[in-house]
Order: sequence, then C-alpha cells, then structure tokens
Amino acid sequence: MNEFDFLKKLRERARAGGPGSGVVRGIGDDAAVLTSSPDRNVVISTDLLLEDVDFRLATTRPDLLGHKALAVSLSDIAAMGARPRWALLSIAVTEAVWQSDFLDQFYKGFFQLADRLGVKLIGGDLSKTDAKIAVDSIVLGESSTGHEVMRAGARPGDQIYVTGFLGDAAAGLRLLERGARIHTNSTGRRETNSVDHLLLRQLQPDPRVGWGILLGEQQLATSMIDISDGLSSDLNHLCAESSVGALVDASRLPIDSVVREICGRRALDPLMLALHGGEDYELLFTVAPENVSRLPKRVDAVSVTRIGEIKEAADGVQISEGAKVWKLDPGGWEHFSE
Repeated sequence: MNEFDFLKKLRERARAGGPGSGVVRGIGDDAAVLTSSPDRNVVISTDLLLEDVDFRLATTRPDLLGHKALAVSLSDIAAMGARPRWALLSIAVTEAVWQSDFLDQFYKGFFQLADRLGVKLIGGDLSKTDAKIAVDSIVLGESSTGHEVMRAGARPGDQIYVTGFLGDAAAGLRLLERGARIHTNSTGRRETNSVDHLLLRQLQPDPRVGWGILLGEQQLATSMIDISDGLSSDLNHLCAESSVGALVDASRLPIDSVVREICGRRALDPLMLALHGGEDYELLFTVAPENVSRLPKRVDAVSVTRIGEIKEAADGVQISEGAKVWKLDPGGWEHFSE
C-alpha cells in the first residue's frame, strides 16, 4: 500500500462517521474548508517538514527554511482559490540548535514572507528533540462561500494551465545533490546567477498566492491543485477527483531557459524534470473555454501557459510529443515508494 492508498483508506474512514458539523470539504483536497459565516468560509492546510527528508541543514540556510515552511502551506491555500490570513508554526529542535542563532534566522525568513503577504502568526509550539528537526506549518485562509476551487470540477473541453515554469526546483535539487551550494547573500533575484536561481527555486519557493486569489474570487478556474509532487502526479490527482482524463502537449510545457542550459551541461532531461520533478509550487488549473479570454496574462509578474485539454475519463491521462502519444503515469514524489 503506497501513501495515496493509505490516504484514500483514511479518507473513507473519516467519512464513515457522517459529515462533520460545518465541514464543506475534508480530506482529499489541498486544504479543508469549514463554514465560518453565511458568506465566508475558512480554509485550512498543514504541512510537515523533516530534516534529512524534506531538507538538509548542509544545503540550506535557516532563513530559507523558515520561508519554505510557510510557503508550502501558503501554496495549498492558493490552490483552493483562497486568501491566506493566519499561521501557526510548531518546531522541534535539538539542544545544539537551540544554543545557536538558528531559530532567530528561521523566524526571520518566516516573517519576511508572512509580512509580505499579510499573514499573521497566531500560535504554535516549541519542543526539544534528540533526533532531527521537525517543522509543522498550519495556514488558515478565507474565501467567499462557494468560491473555493476544488480538485473536483474539471470537465471535458476545459483548458489546462500552469503558472510560471516547471522543473526549476527539481533542477535545483539535482544541483544540490551534486555539490552546489547557495551563496551566502543570495536573495532570490533572478539576476544573481543561473545556479543560485535554481537553488533558490528549490530552497525558497514563491507560492502563487496572487494567482490563487484571482482565480478563486473571479471564479475563473473549474479545478485547481498546486504542483508539489510533480506535474504527472498532481495532474493525475486532479483528474481522479474530477473523474476525467487529460491530454498534455509536451511542446507547450513552460521550461525555463536556465533549466535547459543547466540540463544540457549536466546530462539531465528537462522534460523529465518538468513532468516528474515536483516542488515547483506552481498552480495547475483548468478553465472553461468561455472563460479563457478573461484570464490575465500575468499576476504579480508571473505568467500562465496553456498546456493541454481535459478529456473524457475513458481517454485516461496522456501526453503528446509530436505524433507520439503515451500514457502519463504518476512519476512524482512518494514518501513510501520502493
């Protein structure tokens, strides 16, 4: 049983007791949705980051880790079309870490992102561990009732879009694995250098909050998910929830020129990174044909790209490259894969 089979089993068990009071959406989406008032709902997401699984102290900085701890949960709120408002953060550290300036730098990175997006820290927990650092991030957002964007909602004929570029974070991870390290003063600006740019896309992801809010408030997206596990896996998740198929055009995948350059020099396949890499935290969403013209070209300087079309469920999830069409199986991250 893989992790997704286990989560499906858990989801069915959670349903067995009947719907919870005020629960609009429970297990099975990027975040849960709870009724707050007649016209407003609360959207809640949580993420766990573990040392030597989700990050390594040797390859990141405390401030970048604090940023990422918040960013991954913000991305889930964005994928629901909601506006992030509050955060809770719990962290367990060793005695050695406690005696250093690690936590000061960690929260510096956290607050820089929180302040930029108007998110307020309202609580959390601090604990000691004799093992590895563990970080638990919870973010709460708000949405107008009925404006949340679920994974279930795509229909045949809908157009498939992604924000930004795909494969950057995966390329950054490959560079880290091959010994590359971030320069001490790197800030995330693209004009640093190509290696630092990709390292920061892995270590300091930028959640697409502005796009999420627009797609939800203007009800432009019929379904949405954030790309954390990889396009191939997350598209399959979305299609499964919507009971549809999809056809992706490989030639339309937005792959950064920096990724193509790095891959060419290091014998990496940019298409495989874009399809299966994960951790880009871009938004993958579908739009009904009649609403395509309403999409802006950019939000917060981030563009979108149409990469395919939703098909009937019987067609499955496929990808085309020229005249060749093949099944696009989930190939992204799984915690308990063989």
